[in-house]
Amino acid sequence: QVQLVESGGGWVQPGGSLRLSCAANGLDFTFYDMNWYRQAPGKQRELVAHVSKYGPSDHSDAVRGRFTASRDNAKKMAYLQMSSLKPEDTAVYYCNANGSYVYWGQGTQVTVSS
Repeated sequence: QVQLVESGGGWVQPGGSLRLSCAANGLDFTFYDMNWYRQAPGKQRELVAHVSKYGPSDHSDAVRGRFTASRDNAKKMAYLQMSSLKPEDTAVYYCNANGSYVYWGQGTQVTVSS
């Protein structure tokens, strides 16, 4: 049974940093692209970052230069390093695995405020 488990969310002041982690339990990890989405209150879920199963990553315009997505195939882990956080980054962040099937984590709250 596949389970994606996010961790690392919390409260941080503007300008601060957080690192989100996603443990992909039971997933044939190397066959899946890993993505990070976020959903702010009253807004649609949006794609924040993508890490291909081959390694290359990409990021949305809103976070490029501040966030870095990565993966560790040996540990079956995906990461989202977030820096220079802004209040508008406040959202629930979701890990997503996309391949033969699509899996979602339960989400982790990130709150950026002073």
